[in-house]
Amino acid sequence: MGKRSNEPFLWLLFSTGGVVAAMLIPVHLFLFGLAFPLGWLNGPSYQSLLELVTHPFTRLYVFVLCTLSLFHWAHRFRYTLYDGLQIKHLNELINTFCYGGAIFGTVLSAYLLWRIP
Repeated sequence: MGKRSNEPFLWLLFSTGGVVAAMLIPVHLFLFGLAFPLGWLNGPSYQSLLELVTHPFTRLYVFVLCTLSLFHWAHRFRYTLYDGLQIKHLNELINTFCYGGAIFGTVLSAYLLWRIP
């Protein structure tokens, strides 16, 4: 019996992260980067935004958004290095760098979201 591959799980994280990032990040960028600063929409007050950010569901939402986007990046960057630069011989180093970076970012985002008062 051969060694089981973790490739299907990584492809699942890649595709889910791509969908989440493509659907949700543009909305955040539009609202907080254009609509609120340019006065197209009335922005939330500091107090209401703080209450929203400190809610547990919002923290979970931001955590999932960050985590899935990081794993999407890791998988895309891994295959860019493999196919674009043709450095498949550094397989273990690339996997460690890409997925290790995504795991580090996930742990860091969990830590920072936990510390919000």
